[in-house]
Amino acid sequence: MNRPVTDIRAGDETEAPAAPRTARSAFRLPRAVEPLVARRGGGDGDGDASAPPPSRALALSDLQPRETGLFDAAIRWAYRMGVPGSVLSAPLRKPAAPRLRGTVASPLAGDRAAGVALRAGHLQVAGVRTPLTKVDLRAAATLAPPLARAVHGFTWLRDLGASAPRSQCAAVSGRLLSAWLAANAEPGRGAAWTVEHAGLRLLAWLVHAPLILSGEGARHRADLFAAIETTARWLDRKVTGESDRLAAAIGWGALVAAGLLLPDGKPRRLFAEAGLLKALGELVCDDGGVLSRSPLDQAGAIELLAELRACYAAVGRDEPAALSAMLDLLVPALLTLRMGDRGLANWQGAGAIGAARVDNLVEASGVRARALNAGRHWGYQRIRAQRGVLVMDAAPPPRAKDARHGCASTLAFEFSHESTRIIVNCGGAAFAGALIPSRIEQGLRGTAAHSTLVLDGTNSTAVLINGQIGKGVGEVDILRDRIERRGRKALKLDGSHNGYVARFGLVHRRRLALAEEGTELVGEDILEPAARSGKRGKIGFAIRFHLGPGVDPILAKDGRGAGLTLPDGSRWQFRLGRADEAVTLTVEDSLWVDGQGRPHATRQLVIEGLADRGGGTFPWLLKKVG
Repeated sequence: MNRPVTDIRAGDETEAPAAPRTARSAFRLPRAVEPLVARRGGGDGDGDASAPPPSRALALSDLQPRETGLFDAAIRWAYRMGVPGSVLSAPLRKPAAPRLRGTVASPLAGDRAAGVALRAGHLQVAGVRTPLTKVDLRAAATLAPPLARAVHGFTWLRDLGASAPRSQCAAVSGRLLSAWLAANAEPGRGAAWTVEHAGLRLLAWLVHAPLILSGEGARHRADLFAAIETTARWLDRKVTGESDRLAAAIGWGALVAAGLLLPDGKPRRLFAEAGLLKALGELVCDDGGVLSRSPLDQAGAIELLAELRACYAAVGRDEPAALSAMLDLLVPALLTLRMGDRGLANWQGAGAIGAARVDNLVEASGVRARALNAGRHWGYQRIRAQRGVLVMDAAPPPRAKDARHGCASTLAFEFSHESTRIIVNCGGAAFAGALIPSRIEQGLRGTAAHSTLVLDGTNSTAVLINGQIGKGVGEVDILRDRIERRGRKALKLDGSHNGYVARFGLVHRRRLALAEEGTELVGEDILEPAARSGKRGKIGFAIRFHLGPGVDPILAKDGRGAGLTLPDGSRWQFRLGRADEAVTLTVEDSLWVDGQGRPHATRQLVIEGLADRGGGTFPWLLKKVG
């Protein structure tokens, strides 16, 4: 719809402003929009990376297994058919004794605090400390998903190794290994025997075997190698049928590591390399983002490939070129979500992964690259203006087969200035069952848990159980542009989605313009009728702006704005533009989940009222004032 340009005005900064004077913003948002890309988003860069250069782009041939001759191809086929690796490697001699062919120097850093807690008798996962004596290690036990991943994936080995020298950790790791093996003597069903957990466990055992077997842990050698072989054989059979793409990649990656590090492993390695490259091709889109669109999954894929490279290095082999090329794509896409504090924004169920972990991921990958600012399929748009960083979700939610903790977050955004997060999303659904109650998991995935517009209290895309997503947003148009007015420049995002068209006949359009100084964000949320003539009547709406931790809002006396005091002492002002007087601004409670799965009580600003079914425009301004 073409409507008259709407000015957005700001008032003076005071802790409790009364009828403030207004100051005109320098920017107006143009109405005419020609979307660059429909359905999945896209656009120009803003001076950083906007698309992978040709040298980093994956060709189809990169995801094919390395061909070293017909003999290796025959070995791969025979192993897939069930011929034992020892027979294929050395048919005229006995199978080699179990041992490791190399010691892996993992580039990934563990959580030292969690390791210290483990040595003190507590398993610390997602902010919860559980006494080891109360952890049920059986596969059939009902554990919260974050705890089940740690218990059955042995991810705690990395944390334990970061807490003390190997000799001081062997007793703890040995006791836990023995207890787990006693509770899970044979492969079966349950959380211990999913492809993802079995893959994590096998990779952890192979990489951290020296930690388990150091000193007095040597007595666990036979049990450990027997468990490694049992788990590897189970994965050989099960990984090909895994439908979860990240889980499949983890399973294949663990088998590659087993093929590299165990004797007579060449057949398994050839078999698993082919499976891993196929799984990566199905997991990652062409701009480097995983199809679940989750920062947690993106980080998990980088961790997997970084450890696999270390496994190749441990035995003196070069990794397939596709692994390096894949890391070259994954890292810039991960950095798309990096905010001013160098941690990641909350999207698709993740908590705010901290700066230290992000730095370690980048270092472990060996990739030095700028952030991808406009991901066509990854779906996130990033603008950096001096010390201001804006990240917007400009794509539909992941497809049902790709979603793991799918969220209805289309057109939501996060904004930070310097090291302070000002506007955020709640996040944290992936940690449900620990400090995050399971009963609010679906709520944290809903539209209202994100900083965007909610129509009639409904989600823009249906949020289903088990992390799944239903019908709703199917198309997103996005335009990325530069604008200039009165000698001042800004970067603009203009996006729209059709998530409310089927139910209410309205398209949600959002326009955001960040001044080049990074201290002024102008926004408009617009409801446009999808048909030529809109429906009659009114419909309730709410535009939510979840505030970052430590941001203290105080409403203006005129009810049209709020003063924000940030933890660093700076002051910002939020103001409504010209709109119906029935539209109000209120302050409500909210929460924000950090990268450790810990919830923090926060506040949110809510613009709410009744919108005409024929459409409406709701402008606002966020500006630093002191």
